[in-house]
Amino acid sequence: MDNNNNNNSMLEQTLQDGKLVRLLNCLIVAHLRHNNLTQAATAVASATMTPLNTQAPPNKLIQLVAKGLAAENNHVLGGISSFGLDSSVAGTALYASVSDPCTTVVDFSAVHDTKGASKFFPKHETRHISEHKNVATCARFSPDGKFVATGSADMSIKLFEVAKIKQSMQPDSREGSSRPVIRTFYDHLQPINDLDFHPQNNVLISGAKDHTIRFFDFSKTVAKRAFKVIQDTHNVRSVSFHPSGDFILAGTDHPIPHLYDVNTFHCYVSANVLESNANGAINQVRYSSTGGMYVTASKDGSIKLWDGVTASCVRSIGGAHGTAEATSANFTKDQRFVLSCGKDSSVKLWEIGTGKLVKQYVGATHTQWRCQAVFNDTEEFVLCVDEQSNEVSLMVLQPNWVAIGFRLSSGTL
Repeated sequence: MDNNNNNNSMLEQTLQDGKLVRLLNCLIVAHLRHNNLTQAATAVASATMTPLNTQAPPNKLIQLVAKGLAAENNHVLGGISSFGLDSSVAGTALYASVSDPCTTVVDFSAVHDTKGASKFFPKHETRHISEHKNVATCARFSPDGKFVATGSADMSIKLFEVAKIKQSMQPDSREGSSRPVIRTFYDHLQPINDLDFHPQNNVLISGAKDHTIRFFDFSKTVAKRAFKVIQDTHNVRSVSFHPSGDFILAGTDHPIPHLYDVNTFHCYVSANVLESNANGAINQVRYSSTGGMYVTASKDGSIKLWDGVTASCVRSIGGAHGTAEATSANFTKDQRFVLSCGKDSSVKLWEIGTGKLVKQYVGATHTQWRCQAVFNDTEEFVLCVDEQSNEVSLMVLQPNWVAIGFRLSSGTL
């Protein structure tokens, strides 16, 4: 028991130290930029994986340093744990602001209902809008919601304009008057596993069984091929852009995520892993909304949480889905929970701070496909696929995190 307590204390200290470092990096980058030291700010941002557009009040770093020196001179500051940092770094920064250094990465003291009372799922229509020549293996919306891309086992990628999809679904729309598919890309040699959009630019990346990550510029109407290619050593199962757009995570048949610098193509692999499993190929990897953490879901059934700066594994939930594969994992927007899906036909909600299971949802069957469970935009609902009916199952998250399920008819892309 003492060992467990010591391990938990060490983990909390490690997480807290990383949190302070990330906040400091944000303040340094913002300070340099405010003082027109753009080249220095760019260098620090690149070296510390901090977005260059990190926001903080002018002179905030100077103010904090002045307070710290004054406190030290007055023998008030007995240690960093007793010093309350000002949390006024804006939310657009790469890492979340720190309001109290004594807390863990996220505040889990209570689960507050901030989503409102309405739990009615909006009316949805399904429409067949396009068809790949083989199984559609993945789909991803752009950050601004204007585009959606699909990847297929036929090795092609289709890019849709959402406005044209909506237009084609209007009652007075004529057949063929609006073509939602605005681009089709061909460049992979084997089936495509995953897609992601660049956070700011008109760039789409794909990961495939041909061991490559390919970059497509969809601002060019005639471009059919990738303008940049990263060659990995394994089957690339999942890809995720860092919120800055400067780094990419690749989940592969290797049990440790591969971190790529987009500008240099250098690959980094963590040397600090809580446990190693030769069968732990990564089915999905996803950054948190701030980039401060990332999560992996593996074939060995485990869910792992990683520090976004040090690339260290800070928590491992072994057997999150028993002996079945964990097929997906996504953060809530506030980074307090992770939603996972597995081939045991369950969807689970995990508390990040403790690694405890908060809620489990069963009802949909997914034992063969690498199905994903995803939140809707307000995080009031979770959607996943039911293999037996080929329908979308919907989970309603009530204020106390009670799960209620029903189904929607599925459409075909």
